[in-house]
Amino acid sequence: MHRAAVRAFRTTSTYLSVVRNLSRTASRTPRRALFSSASHLAQRQQPSANEPLRSSMYFRRLPVALVSSLVVGYGAWYSYNSSSVPGGQAARSFTSKQGAGAGAGDAVPTRTVLVVGADELRQGTIVGEGPILKPTSDDGRRIVEMLTPDQATQKLRRLEQSFSVNRGEGVTRYDLVQLPSNDPIEDDHAEKIVEVPSRAAGAEASSDWMFWGVFDGHSGWTTSATLRESLISYVARELNQTYKTSDSSLPTSEAIELAIKTGFNRLDHEIVHKSVEKVFKASSKAVAAELLQPALSGSCALLSFYDSRSKLLRVACTGDSRAVLGRRSDSGKWTATALSEDQTGNTPSEVARMRKEHPGEDNVVRNGRVLGGLEPTRAFGDAVYKWSRDVAGKLRQSFFGRSPSPLLKTPPYVTAEPVITTTKIEPENGDFVVLATDGLWEMLTNDEVVGLVGKWIESQAAGSSSSQFENAWAKIFGSANKPLPIEQGKGDGSDGQRTPIRVQQWGINPDAKDRFTVQDKNVATHLVRNALGGNNDEQVRALLTLPSPFSRRYRDDLTVQVIFFGKGEKTGEVTVNLDATAQPDEPKAKL
Repeated sequence: MHRAAVRAFRTTSTYLSVVRNLSRTASRTPRRALFSSASHLAQRQQPSANEPLRSSMYFRRLPVALVSSLVVGYGAWYSYNSSSVPGGQAARSFTSKQGAGAGAGDAVPTRTVLVVGADELRQGTIVGEGPILKPTSDDGRRIVEMLTPDQATQKLRRLEQSFSVNRGEGVTRYDLVQLPSNDPIEDDHAEKIVEVPSRAAGAEASSDWMFWGVFDGHSGWTTSATLRESLISYVARELNQTYKTSDSSLPTSEAIELAIKTGFNRLDHEIVHKSVEKVFKASSKAVAAELLQPALSGSCALLSFYDSRSKLLRVACTGDSRAVLGRRSDSGKWTATALSEDQTGNTPSEVARMRKEHPGEDNVVRNGRVLGGLEPTRAFGDAVYKWSRDVAGKLRQSFFGRSPSPLLKTPPYVTAEPVITTTKIEPENGDFVVLATDGLWEMLTNDEVVGLVGKWIESQAAGSSSSQFENAWAKIFGSANKPLPIEQGKGDGSDGQRTPIRVQQWGINPDAKDRFTVQDKNVATHLVRNALGGNNDEQVRALLTLPSPFSRRYRDDLTVQVIFFGKGEKTGEVTVNLDATAQPDEPKAKL
């Protein structure tokens, strides 16, 4: 979540117009590519062998046959010497080794490309058949060839997982997917089921505590990775103590919420303050380099806790990831209900809270950001907004760190304490919940997300053959898509239904009836595909082809979880749905 990227985006040309230009040239350019200027390349930084934190996501080798045809050499990547392409030049040609050796009468193939510069995105031409590539530290090569539809689908599905939950406790299935934009991805996630014995005398029945979390990192991946490793454990420990000491079978809502908040705050204290104590005690730059990383970077956190005995779902939100409930209405359509509120410098309640906590500091929120810098007002890590000026100065002088803002007067300005909502789930009515980082919500509204899940459910009920037929028909004769099966929201912006920022930037008509498609067995992947463009296959492919760090101007990291509630069979197992899980890997159920 590199939030300055949204502002940088506004200086570029409109993305959709470029995609449309590409589509006009499709008939005469059978192969298309993207070209990136060299000055903005970013090598992936590999953690040391002793690094205890690892991102749970990784890049696999791009499975395309053209990587073996290395006819454009290493230097071709650096053929632009300046950081941006001269504005008066319509295109720049490159000749591969193969093309240079061709006879005078041989026709040299050309390809349309997207020229990506510091402040522009426009069309150009490459001469020759070889792919544009560069060795990287992770998989050996990075290709900037325009992805084919099959390659785009493979990239979308690379990190998808799906599980059937056969425990008879109100949850039947959950799907998840991640799509990186940063390299490595700064998002992370975690899921866990804890079996809780009954406290009643002589009772043998147990219940489940089920946790799902998405963690939206920024300024690095180490904070979100720490949350993946520890947050559920910290919260479950506090909940266990609260349930054990309760006089009744279930603690009060206030006690449960306090336990969740305590778990969040204790982990953040460990990240931000305990790490500093250990660094000062060790007096070692090597120790500081390891322990301070999760403190200096940051992460939002969205954690859901479902108690199968009470059928209550609690959603704890720190930052601007979002949870939305989908529920059937009497009309048979779905309704979307937000279970969290984005916490940023543009949220009135958060601005009022911060001004109350820091009276007289006019710049506590400036331009929608904390002290003019950080957009989320609640987050883990981000220690420069939490350390005192004295601590920050000592760390910078003796080890390393960042200089505190001149506006820093009365820290902490950012808190990890979540806002918690409680919802009674109706498994018998097929409720579902979507948890996602803000990369999804900047592309789709709450209504669209719930409606798309509803459309996917209808497609699965109708059978895959019907869906495949509809897709084939749409390619030939155009889409006959019906409206999404959703009861429309209020439309005044108060329920998160404003036109998403990316849709505004791309110039997409949000009311177009043929925007969306159903092609994926994994519903989380289905949401991501439609967030990137849906039926606009050209746009989906282009957004997936753009390499990091350029891709960050047009899309964020995306992490999406969808949990389905219902009355399933009770075998006690959690099994992998192979048809909706990335292959050939065979992930083990983690719950």
